Amino acid sequence: MSIVAIIPARGGSKRIPGKNIKPFAGRPVIAYSIAAAQQSGVFDRIIVSTDSEEIASVAHHYGAEIPFMRPKELADDYTIADRVVRHALDWLTSGGYSVNYLCWIYPTAPFIRPEHIRQGAELIWAKKVSQVFSVTDFPYPIFRALRITEHGNLSMFWPEHDKTRSQDLPKAYHDAGQFYWVEVERFRRMKCAIAEDAFPVLIPRDLVQDIDTPEDWEIAERMFRARAK
Repeated sequence: MSIVAIIPARGGSKRIPGKNIKPFAGRPVIAYSIAAAQQSGVFDRIIVSTDSEEIASVAHHYGAEIPFMRPKELADDYTIADRVVRHALDWLTSGGYSVNYLCWIYPTAPFIRPEHIRQGAELIWAKKVSQVFSVTDFPYPIFRALRITEHGNLSMFWPEHDKTRSQDLPKAYHDAGQFYWVEVERFRRMKCAIAEDAFPVLIPRDLVQDIDTPEDWEIAERMFRARAK
């Protein structure tokens, strides 16, 4: 059985220049994803898919493989991770390397933990499902969410829950943006981002921070240093 990690890391980030190798608490941020994959102990290969020689050099320094450079048409602002991962998978299989399970890991996930990656691996093997990925719970019941209407006033998305107590509403979860396990044969046939039989690895909220803006980055570093203390 062959198990591969793919870390998609393109160059050319606009909101945070050099985002994927920008120093985060003393190390390039991609180094945390590579280290977590290594320490999980479940992968035969850890591959970074990038179009950037600079990212490739940094990733190689921290122990990842860069067996190919990603084509430019898969490195623009509109290319989704699914296409990048499928390209990497096709590259491997065209060279005669058969992959049974694949996990793609985002390069800007400094809170990622090897034990959560392992938990995902154990789940997908034990449950024999198509997909397992990291999620965390919303800090407030989404069924009490508000919207601003076209007239500027407030309205509930679900007014039927106007009188429902918060503790009586079901918990809701969102993608934690860390890792995604798939069984390769079923992944090739998947039409939707989330498989019908997908299972979660629940990540504590204090280990989840989306990093899209400089402000997000600053918050994440403060969280990271606070945890380190």
